[in-house]
Amino acid sequence: MKRPEKKLVLENGREFYGTGFGADCRKVCEIVFNTSVVGYQEILSDPSYAEQIVVMTYPLIGNYGITDEDFESRTPSIGGLVVRECCDTPSNFRYTKTLEEELEEHGIPCLSGIDTRLLTKVIRDSGRPMAAIVEAGMPKEEALALIASTRRPDDLVARVSCRKRWVTRTSNHRFHVVAVDCGIKYSIIRILNGLGCNVTIVPFSTPAKDILAFNPDGVLLSNGPSSALEVPEVLSLLNELKGKLPILGIGLGQEAIGLSYGAVLEPIGCGFHGDHPVRDLSSGRINIAVLNQSYAFRTVEGTALKATHALVPEGFVVGFENREDRVFGVQFHLESAPGPTDNRYLFDRFIQMMEEMPHA
Repeated sequence: MKRPEKKLVLENGREFYGTGFGADCRKVCEIVFNTSVVGYQEILSDPSYAEQIVVMTYPLIGNYGITDEDFESRTPSIGGLVVRECCDTPSNFRYTKTLEEELEEHGIPCLSGIDTRLLTKVIRDSGRPMAAIVEAGMPKEEALALIASTRRPDDLVARVSCRKRWVTRTSNHRFHVVAVDCGIKYSIIRILNGLGCNVTIVPFSTPAKDILAFNPDGVLLSNGPSSALEVPEVLSLLNELKGKLPILGIGLGQEAIGLSYGAVLEPIGCGFHGDHPVRDLSSGRINIAVLNQSYAFRTVEGTALKATHALVPEGFVVGFENREDRVFGVQFHLESAPGPTDNRYLFDRFIQMMEEMPHA
């Protein structure tokens, strides 16, 4: 099959020519790069990447195919994918589709044959530019006009959050957790089930009174796209819930916790997407964590939060807690999908908080 010639155009005018695969269509959205070596399926199905073109820095993508059990959401919401080389002959006894078949099915355009090392450097120096995947023959001026006419969406959480509540149960459960879905990853739910928790997943806009009506043992504020600055509903919800029961925030959920205590969240250029060293400030131990953040807290000094984790060597605060309110949050992916399992122990802290919660 002859694949179409395509190109990637950045808003600064840089062009990168390659071969199209996946869906044969145009796409304009924000572009970021991800430094993970494995886990492309988890990345393309992570709602945190909604409406973003993701550049994979690892040169060969698709070599183990797509496996039904490894999705992090029901429908991929990624905007597009750019790789150096796409493998369409996977070697994996578990695979059910090739990467290209999955992307084509969900209307996601992609490019291969790109110098992803150079492209990564350009993105790193440009922050999070808008970009377009278009036909190779489209004039640059037309592509730039297309980019200029496309606004960055500010309703991404509303797009990826569930519409109605749903429940996952486990045998002989010990706790009931309500997960506020800002773009939750299925691996988080599976781990909580494995730790003895029934999990009720609710839309991001669910009122606090409705959550309390479930009589949960704890609340999880999930990861999600964009930033907590664009989801005032979650911040309002947190302000009503904190101090009443244990709360764990991951990614966007952690950002909401920081904002609710008065910490300043700010954009950080091209952000951090992929594996990165993180220091546990209580033990000094450095673990490898999976990050997907474009905003960060430089400090939580002057707030009621205590820093627990920091990026190495940048020093951004990516974990904090308030023990009195039984609240803690981390910016990185605890569920390790994809990536190392170094930080799963923090789920145990959430379980311990629920164990220690006094009951009437």
